[in-house]
This record gives sequence, C-alpha cells and structure tokens, in this order.
Amino acid sequence: MLLRKAVPVLALALATVLASPAAATAEPVPDTSTAGVATDRSVLADTGPVGSDPVGSGLAGSGPAGAAPDHGGAAGSADGLRALAGANPVIVVGGLSGFAAVYEPLAARLRADGYRVWIYPLPNLGLGDITTSAGSLRSFVGQVRASTGAARVDLVAHSEGGLVSRYYIKNLGGGDAVGRYVSLGTPQYGTYVANIVAFLGLGSCAGVVACQQMTIGSPFLAALNAGDDTPGDVRWTTVRTRQDELVRPVDNATLADGATNVLIQSRCPLRVVGHLGLVTDGTTYSVIRQALRDQPVNPACLAL
Repeated sequence: MLLRKAVPVLALALATVLASPAAATAEPVPDTSTAGVATDRSVLADTGPVGSDPVGSGLAGSGPAGAAPDHGGAAGSADGLRALAGANPVIVVGGLSGFAAVYEPLAARLRADGYRVWIYPLPNLGLGDITTSAGSLRSFVGQVRASTGAARVDLVAHSEGGLVSRYYIKNLGGGDAVGRYVSLGTPQYGTYVANIVAFLGLGSCAGVVACQQMTIGSPFLAALNAGDDTPGDVRWTTVRTRQDELVRPVDNATLADGATNVLIQSRCPLRVVGHLGLVTDGTTYSVIRQALRDQPVNPACLAL
C-alpha cells in the first residue's frame, strides 16, 4: 500500500529531475546573467552581433564577452579564460520538465568566457515526442543563426536535451548547422530509471512519451542509435558522472564512433556530481569549456 502511494510521487520526481530547465517553446532571446567558471575544449568560429535577439521569445540569449574570473582551475592567458571574438553562438538545450532559470548559472559562465548564449527550454516541458522537440530546436537554431549571421552554433545539452539535439543533427539537417555537441548526463542508450516506472505499476512511463522513448531498448533509441553515433562534421563530446541518479547504467550516457566521452570521476575520483549537478558543477564546466575550444580534455578537479 505504501509503495502504491509512493509511486505517483516517484513518477513526478522522475519527470522533474530527468532534465532541468525547460520552459515553453519560444524564440531566441539573449541571456543576461553573470557568473564565470572554467571550461574545456573548443575551437571558435562564427559570430554575429553580441547579444542579438533572434526573434523575441522567452529564451535566454547571451551577450557581451565579459572578463569574469576563471573558477575552473585554468590559469594564465586571456585566451585561456575567454572565448575568441569569432566563437559560434552557444545554445544551452534544457532537459525534461525543467525551467530556463535552472540553466542560468551555466549560461552566465559561458557569457563570462565571451560567448553569446541562448537557453532553449524544451517545448511542453519536454514531456512530448522527442522528434517533435527536435523539430522545434531546428527552428530555434535557424533563428539564432539568422540573427547573429553565424554559419554554425554549438550545442550544450542536458539530459533529454542531448537526445533532442542528436536527433536534430542526425535526422533534421543539423549536421550542417552545428559545430560542436556537448551532452551532460544524456541517456544516449536509455536508462533503467525510465524502465522502473513501468515496473512500479505506472504502466508505460505513466503515459509520458519522452520517458517511454528514453527506456532502454525503445524503438526511438533503436532507430537513433542505428548506424553512426556521431554523423556529420560535428565535434562530439559526452560528459557523465558516476553519481547520476537518473541515467543508469551511467555508461549509457556515452557515444561510439569517435566521440570524446568524459567520466568526471575518471580524473577526479573524489568529485561528487549528481544528474542536475552537471549543470552547475565547476569541474564539469571545465570540460565544457575545453570541448568548445577543441582543447584536450583535462577536468579541473578543484573548480568551483
């Protein structure tokens, strides 16, 4: 009886946690927060007017290349602390049932490094069909490119947002519009957490389509993972953590075919980072920065 009463709560928690910030669909609006930190890899290209608003909406887009301190452990030169002026615009793609505000700290760190940043919350809180969300992302990317004049954008995607982004790149022409893809705790090959919802008596993910698609062995994932995991002229990086409560097994957050797969604890064994923590963790950000700069990945274990 207690289990039955706990199940609805667990389901709601699952829906809320399996992502992070995702709000209603909207068009790109420059992001305006501050908070510097350090990142890992990246080669910068394409730019457009700093802070330009691709078409007003409820999203956060970014602005000025501020000179915030580097909290990611990377010491030294200016080009090691901030992005080049010609960097691709960066779109932070939210996860399941999150809000844009949750991704503000990450957006602020990117802005402090000199990037123009937009936050893209998944439509309908990411509860619907991932393929539909990918179509909306394609439109959003088009707006950002049009407003900035950039040929390509870089995507930093959390949780379900990584699957939405990957589907867009693989099936909707995103390979020509995206330069770098960085996923944070994305269940690329599914998660047992989604399967457990059915096991607990809530049927097929309590009817949540995105949850059904993220179950291990789902038709959606079988199709997405058929063939090349990393198609197109895109630099692929995945970041995962041993303490991820929502992606199980954690190695299901990796990609094959040449992707750079980073396990935070492989370099920083004492670093504790949860699923949502990937968005705010300094060590994780150090990896993101290096990925966006096409630098060798060397996580900063003491980053704040």
